[in-house]
Amino acid sequence: MLFSDVIKHYGSRAEAVKAITEAFHITRAAVYQWGELVPPRRAMELERLTGGALRYDPALYADWNKPKRRAEERAA
Repeated sequence: MLFSDVIKHYGSRAEAVKAITEAFHITRAAVYQWGELVPPRRAMELERLTGGALRYDPALYADWNKPKRRAEERAA
């Protein structure tokens, strides 16, 4: 699930962040750390909370648990 889709659903970034912080009892800072890809567990929870209006797509998370390469390895 992309955070941009969450924003569209709630109407604005501010409303999306407010809804997420209230639903999950987390800080705004925690939400802003997500980036564009909503963490998989939170995406599944958002799908449930929105009655399916927002959809968890497992294909987006195919590389989620793979270790990230270090910058030096990418530059080589």
